[in-house]
Amino acid sequence: MKNQKTRRPGEVVFNAVLFAFSLFIFWQAYGISGFSSLSSAGTFPLAMSGIMIVTAASVLFRSMRLSVPQGGFAAFRREVLPPVVLIFSLFILAYSMAMKSLGFLAASFVFLLASIWFLERGRFSRALLLSIVSIVGVYIVFRLIFQVVLPEGIIPERAIAAAIGDFLKGGAKP
Repeated sequence: MKNQKTRRPGEVVFNAVLFAFSLFIFWQAYGISGFSSLSSAGTFPLAMSGIMIVTAASVLFRSMRLSVPQGGFAAFRREVLPPVVLIFSLFILAYSMAMKSLGFLAASFVFLLASIWFLERGRFSRALLLSIVSIVGVYIVFRLIFQVVLPEGIIPERAIAAAIGDFLKGGAKP
């Protein structure tokens, strides 16, 4: 890394949040079993979160010593919150809101299709193929193999899973 003389927009705030998160993780790790012995369940999480605190503090203090960047909020918005990040954040918000009513399969398919289409800049056939392959793969791994119950919504997943299970067992018995 080159010898940086000015900090990047938002760098101090990000590093402060990272430091606060490290403190929170340390507190959570201490809650596991305190520090009763070196072989207790909380020892490793305490050690790792302690390392996080030291490194986050070091990075925070180093960034605070650098000079303030030029450009103010415009530079922050350009470098930290470009339009693609804002649009994708809206996609994620819409996905989380649609999950309950549409269910996992439909909401995830629409989210993936819209996201890939947006990121691929209009290559709809590729977005459609990747979305279908991804949803089928996730469904097989999580719903059929690990038997994770996913929000059902408008697609009758239980009926689909039962039909696939019957098919794999050699067909339904009369």
